[in-house]
Amino acid sequence: MHIVGLSGSNVGSKTRTAMNVTMDFLTKKHPDAEVTMIDLANYEMVFSDGRDYRTYTGDTKYIAETIMAADAIIIGTPIFQASIPAILKNIFDLLPVNAFRDKVVSMFVTAGSAKHYLIVEHQLKPILTYMKAQVVETYVFMEEKDFSRNELINDDSVFRLERLVDDTYTMVNVLEKIRIEKDEAYDF
Repeated sequence: MHIVGLSGSNVGSKTRTAMNVTMDFLTKKHPDAEVTMIDLANYEMVFSDGRDYRTYTGDTKYIAETIMAADAIIIGTPIFQASIPAILKNIFDLLPVNAFRDKVVSMFVTAGSAKHYLIVEHQLKPILTYMKAQVVETYVFMEEKDFSRNELINDDSVFRLERLVDDTYTMVNVLEKIRIEKDEAYDF
């Protein structure tokens, strides 16, 4: 099982901090999983121009191919101006419409205030569903007050991130069992 953690911003520290906590849970609790962390702040991306993702080069190609090869993606994103960052939207634009078919996608959000709680429901989930993702329904929403000095200090948020990891891992396993059962049922 290959799980990618995608820290969907090239600025700030809260999303990266929460992603580090999430990846720590993943590697400690599920050591059998192959884990790749992509922090968009560490890569030079080009904007999507509509061509096949495999024709890009450099960091853009690496990120697109890594996401396409994953069984699951845990997306962490801040909310800027009541929306997801352009760099994260660019990732979605680079990929084909069925990029997340048979992939589990879960997410967490960092925001300045509770006013942005429904951005996931109104923006992120529709994009992921359109791209055929198996979306983990629950997500973790964290506010500025949950962080201090590059640490996640809210115990409930920490607990919920751990649960998100477990839900993501479990959903990948369940979907794999369903696929195997379907294949056996249609194997004449």
